[in-house]
Amino acid sequence: MQQHLPSRLDPPITFAHRGARAHAPDNTIEAFTLALRLGASGLESDVWLSSDGIAVLDHDGVVKRGMRRRPISEVARGDLPGHIPTLAELLTTCGVGYELSLDVKDPDAAEAIVEVIQAHDPDMLNRTWLCEPDFERCLRYRPLLPDVRILNSTRLDRLREGPERRAASLAHHGIDGINLHRMDWNGGLAALFHRFELVAFGWDMQYDYQLQTAFRMGLDAVYSDHTDIMMDVFRHEVGGQLP
Repeated sequence: MQQHLPSRLDPPITFAHRGARAHAPDNTIEAFTLALRLGASGLESDVWLSSDGIAVLDHDGVVKRGMRRRPISEVARGDLPGHIPTLAELLTTCGVGYELSLDVKDPDAAEAIVEVIQAHDPDMLNRTWLCEPDFERCLRYRPLLPDVRILNSTRLDRLREGPERRAASLAHHGIDGINLHRMDWNGGLAALFHRFELVAFGWDMQYDYQLQTAFRMGLDAVYSDHTDIMMDVFRHEVGGQLP
């Protein structure tokens, strides 16, 4: 087994992106439950608010009604297609024995997410990672939502001030880490964010060689559509190093 750079999370989290979407319809209870059966230690989804303020899980945030497409924000929960679950339904069905990564697609959804999880099991808040692309919104969320983890989910070329200054700003404001596309990461960059005591997450890890590289460079979490491949690589690359 090749030498690994150290990660801050031991073991790193294996997030099933939109559930086990390579094997079941994405963002459905079926996909989420299958991902956990396949061994994923985390689930990932996207959160929107329906017109009546219910936090629901869907990627695009639009639904087809006849010949029209309407934003979820304009449709009441009871009128959404049956395959779209609420966050509460996910927690009720899958429990809380995993890490939960949620893309905050609707800026108003962040507080609703916390309210739902708090009502279900407050201990889950510490295992909930809110992924927000807007740096300023990350900063606004931090004092409002002190019990959840917050990640700046972005791309390397959008860090106009450069990665070191972004890392310093994230650390200064109490943001927990950064989530970048797999093509942005290398071992030196992961070590830079770790130096500021931030976690380094990587998304769009679909093939075994991509996942191998991610674990070896010390990333703290990976996201993959292919839960089975992800877990096979995890067992080979990380399993032998666990105490």
